[in-house]
Amino acid sequence: MKRCIVILVVLAALFAACGASFAAEKTWKLAHIRPEGTAIDIALKQFAADVKARTDGRVDIEIFPAGQLGDYTTVQERVAIGDVEMQCAPLSPAVIKSIGLNSFPYIVVNWPEAQKAFGPDGVIVKKMNEYMAQQDLHVIGSWPVYFGGVVLTTEPAAPKDPSVPKGVKIRVPPIRSFELSATSLGYQATPVPWADTFTAMQTGIVNGAIGGGAEGYFASFRDLAKYYLAVNDHFECWFIYVNSELWSKVSDEDKKTLEDIAREMQEARWKVAVQDELDNEQKLADIGVQIIKFTDDELSLLRDKHAKEVWPAMYDEIPEADVKEVLDSLK
Repeated sequence: MKRCIVILVVLAALFAACGASFAAEKTWKLAHIRPEGTAIDIALKQFAADVKARTDGRVDIEIFPAGQLGDYTTVQERVAIGDVEMQCAPLSPAVIKSIGLNSFPYIVVNWPEAQKAFGPDGVIVKKMNEYMAQQDLHVIGSWPVYFGGVVLTTEPAAPKDPSVPKGVKIRVPPIRSFELSATSLGYQATPVPWADTFTAMQTGIVNGAIGGGAEGYFASFRDLAKYYLAVNDHFECWFIYVNSELWSKVSDEDKKTLEDIAREMQEARWKVAVQDELDNEQKLADIGVQIIKFTDDELSLLRDKHAKEVWPAMYDEIPEADVKEVLDSLK
């Protein structure tokens, strides 16, 4: 009898180990929002190849580009329930409002500040992991993209003076901070999903958009764009995250491997991100789009205006203490 009990215990342990091993070794789906061949697509394919090689195949990742698995907000929910294993994308604050700290307007206004806040050891990256954990998601890395701007099909009034009404209606993401920011910059804000923005601009429902940057606007709106204002309203940073339950089944060794590779990827991106932004602005200029740049002093004035008008209205969603912690880290 004792021998039978021992055998049963051993078998149970083996089955449990096999179950955990299977969970860790199955092919993971990793979704992102850009087309094949773009910078993030290339980087994630290399990430997947490195992970497979350095885990001896225990973690095998398949890349799904161009929103093939759904809009990034939908996929974020799918990763949370384990229907999709991973995503690299902007973070949606639809479930956890505090996640909006990631796109908080003018919390950083230049690349040195962005690297302090959004770099591998930055305050915002740490905060995002805390917040995402509440949605059963585990962040393993970040991907700096660009500073946000405004794209327009018509010339605005006094483009550098936010106190002057622009007389232009622009698309904003269905996120409160962008609506408040657009209004503070002098525009009329109209919430429109990204997927519907081209048609809205083409038909004149709106005459522009905020919520993206030069890269995204060139990819999506180059046939309509006439003006691009580099207002640096927010810093676009995407995060690589995985379902928390799945992550808990991965060995400590493989967890470290994934995090190390993600860190290598983001550090490589920081070295080229500034030039990549300039290159995408030049692409817009090359097709005739007028680029309106802002000096550091002009950007500081926009930040001051937002600090007075927009930030207090956001503190019911984004803890003021978190904003202060980020700002203190920039000093």
